[in-house]
Amino acid sequence: MGKSRFHRLCFPFLRLTSSFRRCPLSKRSLIIASVCVVYLFFMVSQIGYSQQHRDRRIEYGKYRHTRGLYTLGISDVLPDSVDLQTGASFVVPTRSNVVYITLKSKRLKPANIRGTIRPKLRRKVRRNKSANSAFTQSKLAVLDQDSDPLKRNPALKTSWRETREVDYKSVVNIHKPQTVEEAESLVSSIRIYSQRAPPWFSAQDVKVMRFLADAKVLRIKEVSRGDSQSLLIFEGETDVSPNTQKHTKRDNVCGGQCGVINSPMDTTEVFAFHLDRVLGLNRTLPAVSRKFSFLHDGRPSPVVSWDALLYPEGLAAGWSTVRLTWGEYQSSLKQRCWHKNSIPKPESGCSTIHHYEWSKLALFDFLLQIHNRLDQSCCGFRPRQEDVCVELGHHAECGHQDHIQLANIIHRGHDPRHLVFTNNKGYFDRNEDNLDFRLLEGIKELPEQAVSVLRSRRLREKLLQSLFLDQTYWESQGSRQGIDKLIDVIERRAKVLLTYINAHGIKVITMNV
Repeated sequence: MGKSRFHRLCFPFLRLTSSFRRCPLSKRSLIIASVCVVYLFFMVSQIGYSQQHRDRRIEYGKYRHTRGLYTLGISDVLPDSVDLQTGASFVVPTRSNVVYITLKSKRLKPANIRGTIRPKLRRKVRRNKSANSAFTQSKLAVLDQDSDPLKRNPALKTSWRETREVDYKSVVNIHKPQTVEEAESLVSSIRIYSQRAPPWFSAQDVKVMRFLADAKVLRIKEVSRGDSQSLLIFEGETDVSPNTQKHTKRDNVCGGQCGVINSPMDTTEVFAFHLDRVLGLNRTLPAVSRKFSFLHDGRPSPVVSWDALLYPEGLAAGWSTVRLTWGEYQSSLKQRCWHKNSIPKPESGCSTIHHYEWSKLALFDFLLQIHNRLDQSCCGFRPRQEDVCVELGHHAECGHQDHIQLANIIHRGHDPRHLVFTNNKGYFDRNEDNLDFRLLEGIKELPEQAVSVLRSRRLREKLLQSLFLDQTYWESQGSRQGIDKLIDVIERRAKVLLTYINAHGIKVITMNV
């Protein structure tokens, strides 16, 4: 049955081949040539059609890429007005006279360093570069400009060192256009784009930071502190009402609200303030970076809030300090002075400082490697020849460590239990193999809140978010790239500190005093 069906299907083909064999040779050649020509024509037509179709696809793809639509589907390209149900076609031009190039480079997304509200675009103000050139040649040069206020008051022509006080409003503002002055008062260098500042800043911190960065300078003065280095203080214009101003504490140095201008080299004062707030210590004075056209050639200078409570007996008497030697300090750590509000015995040798304050100071100074308080003789690390402790010969005193005096142990006059961290001169160029572990000597407890920030691996994110607020400091340190390098140093030291805590069995406890 199967063979009969196979023969029935193959019979026409066999009959055709047998008749083809009986044909003459010339006729068979003609048939074969005709079949080849038809086949060749068919192949050429198919290749031409496919090539034309591929060229159209390539040209359309190029158009979509130049228009920035290379990754979009046709549904993304169609406008909203196209009615798909009516079958309206979307015509894509094959060539465009204008080529739009959109290069979207891959950018590493940084930590959330700003608020959720996008900042508004501000109109740039054209400044007159030669407007504030009166004081750019020296710290405060001789005031010899020809102006009406100076002609009416010849006393202003004397030097800064002789007068010790200059009315900034009458001298400097005469060189500044009114439009620039108004624009500077509207634009703040403290950038807070969200509804509130980061949670580690109090409302008073933000208020003081805005004052230090944006307040109109009324007058500046240089005041001496006895044997210590003199202070350069500016008094600013505030929005405090007269009724409130009557209840604020005034002194003979500052009549209202003031700030202390430091050297441009002391930029760690600003970083120390932000680190202190991020760690929850709250022991430093608010500090920002600000440019003064009449000072330091317009370079950013750290400005620290003036606190008259640190000088209860006046500037001549100096800071309200605690005098301790290294031996007495180590003894007070063993005594746990004022722990649980217990009054120490007179013969215990305790100071007025609470025991927990030393733990906070040691942690803070270790991260920034500040040695001018607990180790001013540089006994805990290898100092350089240009360091102050070597130049003044203090490093030679390390053979008698128990008699070395501590320095800059400062508190407010009405609050002798809590320290105030001032003169925060840190060092970011000290390697991990030369850290000052003497700062941690005798410390058995550390604050839980600060250590938890170091362990949470969010120190970088918080510092970026905090330092971003101070635009002048942010830009003076090289923006994000420069700030990251500073934070890298602090993170490496934090890892060393955490290893030290585990190795020495240091307790991490709550210190709410």
